[in-house]
Amino acid sequence: MSAKPASTDGQFEETPRFQQASLHTLRLARLVQGSTLTAALLWLGALFIGVFDPASQWVVVLAMNAAALVLLAAAGRSAWAVARWRAEAIGHQAVRLALWSASDNPDDPPLSALERGLLRIGLAGRRQLQRLGSEALWLAGLAVLALVMVASAWRLDLPAPAAAGQLHWLAGGVLALAAFALVVAERHLASENPVVWPEAADLAAQIRWLVAVQVLSIACLLFTDGERLWPVRLAVLTGLLPAALAMELILRALFSVFSPRRPGQEPRLLARSLVCGLLQWPPRPLAFLRHELHQRFGIDLRQVWAFDFMRRAALPVLALVAMVGWLLTGVTQIAMDNRGIYERFGNPVEVWQPGLHLGLPWPLGRVLVVDNGQVHELATSGDAALADPLADAEGPAPAAANRLWDASHISENAQVIAGDGGGRQNFQIVNMDVRFIYRIGLDDRAALAATYHSTDVAMLLRTIANRVLVRDFASRSLDGVLGAERQALGQDIGAAVQAYLDRLDSGVQVLVTSVEAIHPPAGAANAYHGVQAAQITAQALIARDRGKAAEQNSQARTKATGLDHQATSGAHETEARARIAELRFSAERSAWQQAGQAFVLEQYLDHLAKGLGKASSLIIDHRLGTAQAPTLDLRSYAFPLDPAAGPGTGKPATRPDQERAH
Repeated sequence: MSAKPASTDGQFEETPRFQQASLHTLRLARLVQGSTLTAALLWLGALFIGVFDPASQWVVVLAMNAAALVLLAAAGRSAWAVARWRAEAIGHQAVRLALWSASDNPDDPPLSALERGLLRIGLAGRRQLQRLGSEALWLAGLAVLALVMVASAWRLDLPAPAAAGQLHWLAGGVLALAAFALVVAERHLASENPVVWPEAADLAAQIRWLVAVQVLSIACLLFTDGERLWPVRLAVLTGLLPAALAMELILRALFSVFSPRRPGQEPRLLARSLVCGLLQWPPRPLAFLRHELHQRFGIDLRQVWAFDFMRRAALPVLALVAMVGWLLTGVTQIAMDNRGIYERFGNPVEVWQPGLHLGLPWPLGRVLVVDNGQVHELATSGDAALADPLADAEGPAPAAANRLWDASHISENAQVIAGDGGGRQNFQIVNMDVRFIYRIGLDDRAALAATYHSTDVAMLLRTIANRVLVRDFASRSLDGVLGAERQALGQDIGAAVQAYLDRLDSGVQVLVTSVEAIHPPAGAANAYHGVQAAQITAQALIARDRGKAAEQNSQARTKATGLDHQATSGAHETEARARIAELRFSAERSAWQQAGQAFVLEQYLDHLAKGLGKASSLIIDHRLGTAQAPTLDLRSYAFPLDPAAGPGTGKPATRPDQERAH
C-alpha cells in the first residue's frame, strides 16, 4: 500500500488525470475483481480436472488462461494504486479493491493484552512493507503465482487429445466472446488521452497479451482431431507468453525495491511491460527503449551520427553477408560415416565420398546424406520409440535380457502360427522377437536406390519383414519352431526378406536375422507348459500301450506259427504213416497173391506171437520134463517158408515145433 500524499496542491485539481482518478479507481477495481474471480474459477477447474485426468488438454488451457488473467489483475492493481494516490491527493474517495471491509462496532469488548500485542506487531510489519514498497510485493507475488500456474501445467509429453466435440466448440465460443469483449476494452483504453489517463496505453498492451493467449487457446481447442499433436503442444507453448510477462514483472518489482521512496511525489505505474509493448502494429521493438532513453536521460538516438550511418549501411552489409552465406551453402562437408548424393537442379549427378566438396549453392545444388557402412538393428515391433532403454554395463542386467516365457518385452509382437489340436487344423498366437541387422549397400547404386526408392528404409524393412513372417509362420507349427526348425528359421526369414528387398531395388542389405525369442504369450506360458506336460504324458502312455500291443501281437504270431508248424509236421507224419501202411498193404497183398493161404497163416501166427510176446504164457508139452537137459526153443526163429523148397512148390516149410508136436 503506497503512502498518502503529504499535502494537496491546488494545481492537481485542474489536472484531468486527477479529476478522473475516482472513476479510474472504480474501473480498475472492477477489472481486478473480475480478473481475479475468473482466474480463480479457471484454476480450480484445472485442479479438478487434473485429479481425474492429469494428461487432459483442458488442464493446460485453463491453467494458461488463469495465469494470464492473474497477470492482468496484477497490472490492474498496480494502476489502481496510482489512481488511488491521485484521488486521495485531491481529497476524493477511492473505490476499494476488497469486496468487503471490517466495520468498527463500539459495543465490541476491549482487546486483550495478547490481541493488542499482535495488533502492534501487525501494524509494525505493515509499516515495514510500506517502506519496502507494498505494491512491488503485490506485483511480485502475483507474478510468482502466475509462474506457478504455468509450471504446474507445463508438459510436452501429453498425448494427442480427443477430437473436438460440443464441449470444445462451446468453450471456444466462450473464449471468443471474452476475447471480443477484451478487444473492445483494449480499443477503448488505447483511444484514451494520455493526459487524462497515462496508464491506459500500458493496460491496453496487457489486455492484448491476454487476447493473444485466448486466441491461441481457441485454436488449440477447435483444431483437435484425435491424431495431431500440435494443438496440445501449442497449448503448452502458449504458456511462454504469461511466463515471459511474469518474469519481467518480477524483475521490475525487484528493482523497484531499491528505488527511494518519495511519498509526496506522484507514483508511476510499476507494471509497465516491455514484452507487451512489442505486441503492436507495426512492430517497433526498439521504440520503447529509444523513448525511455530520451525521456530519462535526454539521449535521442536519431541524432547520433554513428547510429545514422549504421542504419544507412545496414542494408548493403546485410545483403553482402546474405550473398556470401548463400554462396557458402555450396560447400559441403561429409562425415566419415556418411556419403552424399549430389543433386544439380534436382537431378542426381554423383555420389560423394566423405570429405569436403564444392558444388552449386542451394537450391541450385543439394546434397542428400546417406549412410556409409553403418550397421543398424531393427526389431519387428511396430513402434521404434518403445525400444528397450540402454543399461549400464556395470549394473544389473536389463529387463530385456529376461527370456523367460512368463515375461513380456517391448520389442516382441504377436504372430499367428499354425497349430494342431485333436487332429484338426487350427491357429495359435505366439510372441516373438525377430531382429534384423542391416545396412545400406556399399556401392553407389545401392545408395541411390535407398535414397530415391523409399522414403523410410526402416519402415520399408519392417513392413516387408512382417509380411514375410506372416507367410512363413502360416506353414509352420509351434512345436516345430520351438524345436528343430528354429535353427533354420532365421536363415529362411532373412533370405526371403532379402529377396523381397532385391525385387524392390531398395539398396538395403540384410546382414543377420536373429530370432531372439519365440514363445507363447506371457499370460499363457504356464498353461502351455501344462498342455505340453499333458501331451508328453499322453504320448508316453500311447507309446507304452502300443509296445504292449506289439508284444502281445508278437507272442500271438509266435504261438500261431508254432501251432501251424506243429499241425504241418503232424500232417506230414500222418501222411508218411499212411504211405507206409499203404506200402505194407501193397506188399502183403502181393505176398498173399504169391503165397496164398500160407501167407495168411504166417501173418496169423506172427500177430499171435506179437500178442503173446509180452503175455505170461505156459507151454504144456508132455515130452518136456525136469529130468531132461535144458532145451532151446527155436520155434520163433523158423522161417515161414522152407528155404529148401522152391518158390513154385507151394509147400510151406515145416517148423520144428510143428514137427515136435506131431
